[in-house]
This record gives sequence, structure tokens and C-alpha cells, in this order.
Amino acid sequence: GGCAAAPTPIALCNGTDLTGWHFDVPAADHELRLPAPFVVKDGVLVSNGTPLGHLITDAAYRDYRLVVEYRWPGEPGNCGVLVHTSTPRRLAGMFPQSIECQLHHGNAGDFWCIGEDIAVPDMEQRRGPRDNWGVDGDKARRIRNLTDDSEKPAGEWNEMVIECRGRTIDVWVNGVHVNHGFDCTADRGQIALQAEGAVCEFRKLELTPLAGGG
Repeated sequence: GGCAAAPTPIALCNGTDLTGWHFDVPAADHELRLPAPFVVKDGVLVSNGTPLGHLITDAAYRDYRLVVEYRWPGEPGNCGVLVHTSTPRRLAGMFPQSIECQLHHGNAGDFWCIGEDIAVPDMEQRRGPRDNWGVDGDKARRIRNLTDDSEKPAGEWNEMVIECRGRTIDVWVNGVHVNHGFDCTADRGQIALQAEGAVCEFRKLELTPLAGGG
């Protein structure tokens, strides 16, 4: 009997270095002296935006709530948090197989299907004609989120919460429930951050296992 203690949150970034993570930067296959696309500075994990690539956790996770606090310190642009990440470079020789929870300024909370798929209510309205749906190449891989005005102005900190429970994924931006997906083709995997052109700072990446998760 008795109830189990609440799960302990895990800080995915230790605030000092990138222990627990590894890069996958395709250009580094050929160029040895590239600048680092990701650094930790003053306790903040920074995606420098270039060279293009991904920062991927060494560990895989399932059934969790991930709290991400991020901001655009300069010109806002594109970045993303990838969940259920597996095969590297699945798409376009760059993007690992995953479901992307979009951070792109103005579109935070969109889903992008990268070799994995997910369903949402009113899918044709938010993904386009059914015949175009797919998870590779130029198929309709983007599923628009439910709101337009949940983000803060550039320079201010935003909070994105991603809850992965079995084959469902829910996303909140600054407390607004912006997406709900189900029937995901994956239910576990690594977590990845993008370097996709714009500088993005992360001051919190905290994962809490969901109670009852196996």
C-alpha cells in the first residue's frame, strides 16, 4: 500500500557543460574546424543557429513532462524541440527521425512529422489534403497549432511544456494548450534541440517522469 513518492525532476542541462548530450552536425563530417553550434554560457544552453545540426540527449525517455524555457536574444527565427528522436539524418541528410515541437517564432507549438507520424483532431484543416500527408520528403509534414498569439515578444522568455504520455503528445506555450496529438508512431526516444539558423537560448530543460509511467 501507500503511494509512491512524486517523481524527481531531471535537469537535462547541468548549467555548466553539455554532459549527457552529443552533437550531430553533418558539415562536421568534412570540416574539422567548425564553430560549436551549441554552448553553455552563464548557466544557459545556447543554440548558435549555425552550423546546422542537432544536439541530442544520450539517454532515451518515455512518459514524461518536459518544461522548456527559451528566448530569442536577437533576431527571432527557427529552432525546435524534437521528441521520440531515433535514427540520425532520417530526413534531408540532416533531421533525425522524430516528432518536432516547433519553436519557430510565430509558429510555436506546431508539430512537424520527421519519419514519425501523429494525428490531431480536424487534421485536414490543419495539415491540408489527406493525399499529401506523409513523413518524408516534400509531403505535408507540418500540423499547425491551435493558436496564434501565445508567444511573447522576441527577447522575452517563453515557456513550452511538452507532455508525452504513451502515444499522445500535448504542448502548452506560456500556459496555453496549443496542440494535442495522438496515435503517434513512437512512444519513446531521445530528445533533441535544433541549430536551425537563429540564436536561441534555453535557461530551463527539465524533465519529470509521469507518475505511473513504465
